[in-house]
Amino acid sequence: MGFSGFSPETLDFLSDLNANNNKAWFEAHKPDYQKYLLEPLKNLVTDLGSFMLTIDPYFETRPAVNKTISRIYRDTRFSKDKSLFKSTMWITFKRPGKDWRDAPAYFFEISLDSYRYGMGLYAASPDTMYRFREMIDKRPKEFLEAISFYSKQEIFVVEGEKYKKILFDENMPEEIQDWYQRRNLYTACNRKI
Repeated sequence: MGFSGFSPETLDFLSDLNANNNKAWFEAHKPDYQKYLLEPLKNLVTDLGSFMLTIDPYFETRPAVNKTISRIYRDTRFSKDKSLFKSTMWITFKRPGKDWRDAPAYFFEISLDSYRYGMGLYAASPDTMYRFREMIDKRPKEFLEAISFYSKQEIFVVEGEKYKKILFDENMPEEIQDWYQRRNLYTACNRKI
């Protein structure tokens, strides 16, 4: 069965999970998780998989948790937030293993009140981001031309953690500064439900 969208029950499950974030509640509602959240995400991955392989033949496209689908269980070992479960889930198309960190990845994410999708470098190495900035330094006019689409649209925004220290000089064009200052870099379309 192909992807036919998310149902109101998907949002109800996420909302209820957010309000009842404990193991007993989740175990009692695990069939709802599988039916209303996990199965639609698997169907979405399956439907998009062959197309995504035309973008990058090395992408992981198996519709499985920890492959293309996020885990619902949170790792709370080093977090102040001890909630056991995520109230947001996502799919990603990226290269397997450590190869994904320095190559663009695509994502879709759903939460109880919004969804988002986009692509970019989410955990790029410092060397990759250094080379990105070096390319901008060497060819700023070409980079401005490459990102000119961005100023002409209102769907995608540039996101990603920024360095605290300013990395550019005062002569850098303003249109480039936001891209240049990123520790990781992606574009996303954010929508309320």
